[in-house]
Amino acid sequence: MLFACIYVPNFPVEAVVRSEPVLREQPVAVLHGTPPPVKLFALNARACACGGEIGMTKLQAETCSGLVLRPRSLLAEAAAHAALLDCAQSFSPIVEDTAPDTVILDIEGLERLFGPPAAIARDLARRASDLGMKANVAAAANPDAAMHAARGFYGVTVIPCGKGAERLGELPLPVLLPDLPDKNLADRNHAEARRELLQTLDRWGVRTFRALAALPEVAVSERLGQPGVHLQKMARGATARTLVLAHPPLNFEEAVELEYPVALLEPLTFILNRMLEQLCARLTVRALATNELRLRLELDTSEVNIQELHINELHIKDLHTQQQKSVSPHYQRTLHLPVPMLNAKTFLKLLQLELQSHPPGAPVRKVWLSAEPVRPRVAQTGLFLPLTPEAEKLELTLARIASIVGNSRCGSPEMLDTHRPEAFRIVHFAPTAPKYDAQSPSSKRQDAVTALRIFRPPLPASVIVHAGAPVRLTSALHPVLRGEIVWSAGPWRGSGDWWSEQGWSREEWDVVLQNESVVALYRMFRDGKSGQWFIAGSYD
Repeated sequence: MLFACIYVPNFPVEAVVRSEPVLREQPVAVLHGTPPPVKLFALNARACACGGEIGMTKLQAETCSGLVLRPRSLLAEAAAHAALLDCAQSFSPIVEDTAPDTVILDIEGLERLFGPPAAIARDLARRASDLGMKANVAAAANPDAAMHAARGFYGVTVIPCGKGAERLGELPLPVLLPDLPDKNLADRNHAEARRELLQTLDRWGVRTFRALAALPEVAVSERLGQPGVHLQKMARGATARTLVLAHPPLNFEEAVELEYPVALLEPLTFILNRMLEQLCARLTVRALATNELRLRLELDTSEVNIQELHINELHIKDLHTQQQKSVSPHYQRTLHLPVPMLNAKTFLKLLQLELQSHPPGAPVRKVWLSAEPVRPRVAQTGLFLPLTPEAEKLELTLARIASIVGNSRCGSPEMLDTHRPEAFRIVHFAPTAPKYDAQSPSSKRQDAVTALRIFRPPLPASVIVHAGAPVRLTSALHPVLRGEIVWSAGPWRGSGDWWSEQGWSREEWDVVLQNESVVALYRMFRDGKSGQWFIAGSYD
């Protein structure tokens, strides 16, 4: 068997840097805790060189020159962990979610797809870098050896089969017993047991994997019990176990918790651009696209601006309270795309137009952006079909038009389930794939089609009726629409929606109008309520 491990050193720092790529080459330290005892929780190598140490208070850390301090973000860590799982599952379906900063995957049999183990490890590290994280990757014959090598060695490491004890021997014992965050009683008990065991081994002079592996097994069993024997096997790289498979939901979401509320669209656009690039990168590694984007914002309603009014201070306080109640602390918008897309620039422009048309109304404190994963669009047109606009450009053009005229005036007409004439609504435009007919154009039978061209709004007219049928038509708006009616068919009487104010009642006629210039066929009707005649349209 062959396994690979992806380990992200200083995971809380990497999660923050992934949200702010400009901090990649700077000394960064992450603060955690409830004020006033806020202390350094994690820091990168550059921060250590500046004098930062884990456990320092915020005041002590501020004395370090050039140190960039950021609060710990659980939202950013959750998004980074999900991206780490996406990175592993893009290579193998057998993945173990070992820790927030560690995943192990089975790479047995992937040589034909990705090459030798060294090439697979390099590709894993490169893909993790594409997702915004700098990771150590190791490959070995068992999961524990790969995990310890990834946590102990920098970069890419490959341990040949049978060389585990030799290659891991120089690692210090803290790599074998990683520290866990004190989240609950079990974690605190684990941390206390870890400290006691390390102190015991240190008193024995055992400080490396090689020194622990060289101890007699019987003596280790008598003094440390079965946990000590298991640790010795891991130090020798001789353990064997199966992976606990992870089945995370297919959820693509990025979240950012802002240090200060953002009130302007331009800085919010920069944040959305970075989140969209991360989402598209995660979808790309899973060979997926999206047809729906969901934006969720948490607003700071305490910063709602109050217009300057010439009223007393008491009224201003009352108005401020009412305005806070009227603004919801949560803002949600959903973009339904006509076809699956994967273009961060197009998504950013669509979100920008949506926010311009529907502003949040208050500064933004937190941002959640999620994408609905779907299979990418596969389209192939025929040689004899006309070219259609690209779906991304067409959607962006329609969004720009809708931001000017409104969503209810831009889209595709959809007939309503009613008998009311010309009843329709505007829905979001979703083009359908063109159908190619293999039959040659010359062999197709051309059928005559009569179309009714609707006048909107209908043209008012004056009609002379004789013996119950119209005989002469005159329209004041169009001088051409006047003359003798030489033929008529009707009436067709109908009514509906009588239960509402927009109920209708009408009788319709098809007439042939003849005047000095032309003979044409028209559809006309008389409103049952007002008795007024209208010309509904003409037949082509």
